[in-house]
Amino acid sequence: MQTFDWKHTIRINLLVLKFAGLWPADTGGYKCDQYTLYAILLNIIVNSNNVFQTAYIYYIYNDLQALTSMFFLLLTTWLATVKTVFFASSSRTIQRLVQDLDCEEFQPKNDKQNIRAQQTLWTWKIMYISFYFAVGASVTFLCFYPVMDGSFKEFRLPVFSWYPYDTNKSPNYELTYVYQGVIMAVSAFTNLNMDTLIAALMVYVVCQCEILCDNFQNTEDDPNISYNTKLVGHVIHYKKIVRFAQSSNNFFDGIVLGQFFTTVVAMALAMFQLTLVAPLSSEFISLLFYVSSMTVQIFLYCWFGNEVEIRVSSNVTI
Repeated sequence: MQTFDWKHTIRINLLVLKFAGLWPADTGGYKCDQYTLYAILLNIIVNSNNVFQTAYIYYIYNDLQALTSMFFLLLTTWLATVKTVFFASSSRTIQRLVQDLDCEEFQPKNDKQNIRAQQTLWTWKIMYISFYFAVGASVTFLCFYPVMDGSFKEFRLPVFSWYPYDTNKSPNYELTYVYQGVIMAVSAFTNLNMDTLIAALMVYVVCQCEILCDNFQNTEDDPNISYNTKLVGHVIHYKKIVRFAQSSNNFFDGIVLGQFFTTVVAMALAMFQLTLVAPLSSEFISLLFYVSSMTVQIFLYCWFGNEVEIRVSSNVTI
């Protein structure tokens, strides 16, 4: 039977994370090389705007509406920065987990298991594509709503920030506008691929539980292999699944906690801001897409975490 390529499903994730400086070529983690330098410089450039956004609070802390309009984005960008640092520091663990997918025990043993694994992974792909569309629409509207509502004529930037130079004149305004748009897109899609990779790890646990369950149900089908040999193989497979799941949890449990807390607060502030802007305005639509993308983001963790619970609970009773 042909070897099942588990990593094929997440190939786009790995490509984007490599571009974002979060996937070094060496599975041993970051080394003193050009890629590490590239990763450091890129993330300094992308995440430096958080400081400029935070500094702007000094000028608007008396204005509740203005503070609300920027604070939900500020929470999201700071969380993305923290996740990036945590992800980079755990790169060795994550790469080892992905590498472990190629072990013999994790391979489907028949066509039925192969098809079932593809169906389970297809659910993840649908979520991934949906999340991409939601985030893409959110970033597009956030970047271009000053153009759509004409506020760019007043030198309005997509994100309120303080800079140590005058952004109310050309070409400072145009360069800063492009800078904000680029870093917003890079940060958003990097964050998206970190979240979906975590969801993929959960899906892999689900797939392995299904494979192990099917192996137990068909233990006596092959007369050429003794029952004890099969049972030992199932125990080894089970231990590897547990080790994979525990390592995954140790990596992302802190991220999930921070994600839930920050997303709830950010969505509450964004929905409050929705009540303050004109209905169907460009800002209203951008906020609506932002809330939608946040909903899909938190839904990923809930859905696939629940799938793991269901598979584990149902398979334990076999």
